[in-house]
Amino acid sequence: MQVKTLILGAGAAGLMAAAYAGRDVLLIDHAKAPGEKIRISGGGRCNFTNMHCAPGAFLGENPHFHKSALARYTQWDFLDLVGRHGIAWHEKTLGQLFCDEKATQIVAMLLDEMERAQARLWLQTEVKGLRHAGGLFHASLDREGRRETVTAQNLIVATGGKSIPKMGATGLAYDIARQFGHSVTETRPALVPLTFDKTRFAPISGVSLPVRAFNARTGFDEALLFTHRGLSGPAILQLSSYWREGEEIRIDLLPGQQLAAHLRAQRGTHGRRALTTELGALMPARLVSLLAQEMDLSGNLADLADRRIDALSETLHGWTLKPTGSEGYRTAEVTLGGVSTRGISSKTMMSETVPGLYFIGEALDVTGWLGGYNFQWAWSSAVAAGRHIDAVET
Repeated sequence: MQVKTLILGAGAAGLMAAAYAGRDVLLIDHAKAPGEKIRISGGGRCNFTNMHCAPGAFLGENPHFHKSALARYTQWDFLDLVGRHGIAWHEKTLGQLFCDEKATQIVAMLLDEMERAQARLWLQTEVKGLRHAGGLFHASLDREGRRETVTAQNLIVATGGKSIPKMGATGLAYDIARQFGHSVTETRPALVPLTFDKTRFAPISGVSLPVRAFNARTGFDEALLFTHRGLSGPAILQLSSYWREGEEIRIDLLPGQQLAAHLRAQRGTHGRRALTTELGALMPARLVSLLAQEMDLSGNLADLADRRIDALSETLHGWTLKPTGSEGYRTAEVTLGGVSTRGISSKTMMSETVPGLYFIGEALDVTGWLGGYNFQWAWSSAVAAGRHIDAVET
């Protein structure tokens, strides 16, 4: 069987590319259903993009690579597509956009766009072999137990990264990249909870509060959640992309407040109040109880000398912690790193050494922040590849 374009991976990027790559497209995936990560994302409502999507919210070896694709197909373009399909949506915190109803609406929208483009979809189909000869890609496929051979002028690799292996995530994109002479940067779990000794935060599992989580590289003002394993919540997931094993992180437990000034004022008016009681009015009481086991929170406000107030303020505005690790790819929302963008066109996503070979979405070394940024990268990079193929054909 011969097609113009073979797309590997029916996730967000692959589905989007199939809708834009012109005629005679075959999209394959080893799963039983397309768009599985879309379906589970955003608590089942899909955080499909972000109002504030901008290049600065992405990490990668080349900090400029993603700019062109994001500029050519923006969050507003995707919102227009969502609107044309009558999907109601709402904005949550920090520009995050979600479906009012369910994430499967986005999957259905992309399948409808594929159908309009007359692209074909083969599920439960695995790649068993791949080569490039005579200007064509030759793929040996196992389709529902039968061997199929497909040749194509163009090959789009949209198989993602290693995150959430229980959904079938693999390093296939990296193997294909290396096979055709492209390098792969170091990969690691990103947007992932950080772990500590199992007894460290177990007593306050479930406690959450707004914080600023930061290190020497960057910081994020969002919510933190204590878990049986360690720390989670948006602030920690964001910071995890900038953290490495063996490094410390710092937590401002009272962001936007001036604890030292507050305690001095309260000392003058409520001097008989216990320090733990005063802190319990500013943060969860269970957290204060845990902190009291790690630092001196004894005495009343009247007992506090200025030096002790200043030291306590510095500690609580920069609580220093050293994670033992992360929860890994099992719970990571994305993979940091991937197919190196060196040798890949930033305008078309095509290999500069193997004509017709494209890498898009999470497979590439482009990783966005939490909050819809990685879906936007999937849409933007897919459209860049698809439009290039369609333009060449026409």
